[in-house]
Amino acid sequence: MIRVVIADDQALARAGLAALLAAERDLDVVGTASDGDEVVALASDLRPDVVCLDVRMPGRDGISAARELCGPDVANPVPVLVLTTFDLDEYVFGALEAGASGFLLKDAEPNVIVHAVREVAAGRGTLDQALTHRVIREFATRRRLQPVTFQRGADLLTARERDILLLLAQGMSNEEIAERLVVEVSTVKSHLARMMPKLGVRSRLQAVVWAYQNRVVAVGEP
Repeated sequence: MIRVVIADDQALARAGLAALLAAERDLDVVGTASDGDEVVALASDLRPDVVCLDVRMPGRDGISAARELCGPDVANPVPVLVLTTFDLDEYVFGALEAGASGFLLKDAEPNVIVHAVREVAAGRGTLDQALTHRVIREFATRRRLQPVTFQRGADLLTARERDILLLLAQGMSNEEIAERLVVEVSTVKSHLARMMPKLGVRSRLQAVVWAYQNRVVAVGEP
């Protein structure tokens, strides 16, 4: 059972999302909050598998709450999925930089939202399809790039891990990567599990962002 906490300052949105998720047999909404401070306290107490956060909330906003729950300095992070009405760049990049594993717009189809919760709970990142190219291009061309070269990445990763990272950056699933490399899916998962701590990331999505930030791959590169 996937345990979920929901945070949204609008009671109707909170109730609607809770009803949507609770209707699934494998999802259990264990708590709801109306602001950032409340959700941080609630998640720290309940330790859910996923926290669904709105961005605009009174007091501590969703991005600040995400940083508290899953930021790079958090020893025992709680996976966060950001759900918001606004697709402003500052929200998208702020959420990802804060450590969120996913970002979706609230007008996404119900099945997409349910799938995203499962993906985040499983340790895989998810991003609204309409935002994917914007995120990649932004990180690759406008945002300040981390001073990590491809050679540095080569020092950190094995040859097989680099192969998997490149295929991951092309949007391939574990199954597609396994087929391309002629290995078992379990082997791909094992390589990912070893690779992500080396890069200082916690999800597939963050690994892809790392690859573009550090020019391991470039926008438009096949």
